Amino acid sequence: MDFLQPRSLAEAVETAGRYPDAVPIAGGTDVMVEMNFGWSRPPALLDLARVPELAGWETADGLLRVGAGVSYTTLITKLGGALPGLAMASRTVGSPQIRNRGTLGGNLGSASPAGDTLPVLLASGAVVETASAHGSRRIPAGDFCTGVKQNALRPGELIAAVLLRPAPGPQQFCKVGTRNAMVIAVASFAVELDPARRRVGTGIGSAAPTPRRAAAAEEFLAGVLTERGLWERPAEPAHAELNGAIVHRFGELAAAAAAPIDDVRGTAAYRTHALAVMARRALRWAWHDYIRPDGGSSACE
Repeated sequence: MDFLQPRSLAEAVETAGRYPDAVPIAGGTDVMVEMNFGWSRPPALLDLARVPELAGWETADGLLRVGAGVSYTTLITKLGGALPGLAMASRTVGSPQIRNRGTLGGNLGSASPAGDTLPVLLASGAVVETASAHGSRRIPAGDFCTGVKQNALRPGELIAAVLLRPAPGPQQFCKVGTRNAMVIAVASFAVELDPARRRVGTGIGSAAPTPRRAAAAEEFLAGVLTERGLWERPAEPAHAELNGAIVHRFGELAAAAAAPIDDVRGTAAYRTHALAVMARRALRWAWHDYIRPDGGSSACE
């Protein structure tokens, strides 16, 4: 097995073009597990941990460009204020050691239906930026995962960064796991409220072949908030509380968007029920944060 270790993005792209079968590796939290269990034996590993361009972030044209090599820990400690949803999701990943090593790009590249950051990226309308010898591409997060652990990358193409707006309003992330939620998700759910654009974003994880949005739930809630004038933050928060029927219907529609299966971590019926519960709770918490912006936040982890 060849071990390739570029020291710049240009060198990484050139190397990936010469070794299109090489498997990119940064934190190794997925690739090394598969190798240790004998599930895969790639002809070459392309180590991206020493590519500085992948480890940083910057703001341009109102967007945050977060490098693919940014770790979960960095998302929590450095970017949590601008990207609270990603920070919440990152806190549920493994152990501190895993959070220190695992990266945003690795979570995307694995394209697992249970990828913890993916529902948040869907809810926030993120875009994946790739790099190859042929140039760069921008792929909407909703189009990036093409099947179970399959993605839209072409041979010799690398994930360079993720582009997304700093949170335009409240974000929440919920996850159900088999042990304190600090393991592979049985189901997960993310929601974003964007008052300026009158938009609701959602993301569902571990309940379909790929992460997906709950489009009907988004349209329903955005329509209700618009029709009832609830996007306008009131002087008296109690006047803008969501009634139970709205919250319940949102949960129903979120669960209906899933296509879960039975497996060793949970049944399809359990996943569907859990999604409805998480969607209702996430909405209530996000709405509380919106109408009471100084009242604190609560995350489901």
